[in-house]
Amino acid sequence: MTGAAPVETSTPVTAPSVRSEVGQLRTVLLHRPGTEVERITPSNMDQLLFDELLWVEHAQAEHDAFADVLRGLDVEVLYVEALLAEVVADDAVARRVVERHVTERDCGPQAVGRIRDLLLDNPPAQLVEHLIGGVSVEEVGPGDGLVTTVSGQTQMLLQPLPNAVFTRDSSAWIGEGVVLSPMNRLVRRRETDLLRTVYSHHPRFAEAPIWFGGEGTEWFPATFEGGDLLVVGERGLAVGMSERTTPAGVEALATRLFEAGVVDRVLAVDLPKVRAAMHLDTIVTQVDVDAFITYPTMTASLRAYAVTPRPGGGLHVAEHAGFLQGLAWAAGLDHARAIEPALGSIRAEREQWNDANNTLAVRPGVVVAYERNVATNEILDTAGIEVHTIPSYELPRGRGGPRCMSCPVARDPLVR
Repeated sequence: MTGAAPVETSTPVTAPSVRSEVGQLRTVLLHRPGTEVERITPSNMDQLLFDELLWVEHAQAEHDAFADVLRGLDVEVLYVEALLAEVVADDAVARRVVERHVTERDCGPQAVGRIRDLLLDNPPAQLVEHLIGGVSVEEVGPGDGLVTTVSGQTQMLLQPLPNAVFTRDSSAWIGEGVVLSPMNRLVRRRETDLLRTVYSHHPRFAEAPIWFGGEGTEWFPATFEGGDLLVVGERGLAVGMSERTTPAGVEALATRLFEAGVVDRVLAVDLPKVRAAMHLDTIVTQVDVDAFITYPTMTASLRAYAVTPRPGGGLHVAEHAGFLQGLAWAAGLDHARAIEPALGSIRAEREQWNDANNTLAVRPGVVVAYERNVATNEILDTAGIEVHTIPSYELPRGRGGPRCMSCPVARDPLVR
């Protein structure tokens, strides 16, 4: 992987458990951007869901600063690539992963064997770099077959996964277990399988149940992504129905969680199906036990639905009186307060595009945010929220903030 190696931590191991958005964060899962981001070009960036090209070395430095801020706040930082490398050190696991990710459907029957051999001949860290960073025709070398004959040297035979930096999307910890996202976009679905491999085989997660999306899961049109999931309370979720998360996906997830007894109420929020509201956490995140930073231009008119289990099976669905009141209901609160910029503010619109509302709560009333969103950070500060900022010249070009780039694995329970 390009750049400095991830820094290890000596923080004591904490068992996975996430029962809120704001309890003291103990362990978080990140992915440091690398080769896969270097392979975004003007010709493929739309396909890879990027609006702009990133200056990779600067993006890495900003990501390292993010990890350092978290460590400075007593958070254990884990890296997807490091955990995956430990898992694929087992030859049998490595072969199964490679066979799932390198198929005839992607690169043709003549090249598939050579690509698999290339990956499996590498030590674990380099194998993981290819699984995330992709494989080009040039790396495979000449050989028989139509695909490699007609493709240019830089053509990718195994597509890179530049969105892997947004670890929030592919999995989310709810209670003492995890859900794996049936991602909406085809180019992101391998991300979920890599996380499934980690959670299924790494001893760190041996005792943790997979509530949704375990091995053998079939992909289906009903989709949801972790950016739309907010664990707002010990027994409640808020889930956005966005351009990436479908009502059928929310229903499938809620049904599974109710059956497992993980939660007993879900607030389903109908979002505008636009890029600026890609996920629920792009327009609202929780910053304190009773407080949410919101973008009122969008949240003021949202329709929300209270979803609860029916005795004996099935779901009860009823429209909630209001979005903020619905968040309070899901969180098990008597009331919730909104922290928001002035409605209609041009600066608020600019900062929202750069993920001003996509904050990561480290503990109640303490968040990490992009430093470039000055006005929003001042609003948070005025509301009594302690804001720790991170550099943000390059990372925001990927259209994701600190919450998008982090998957909390363990938080302390809230004491009320």
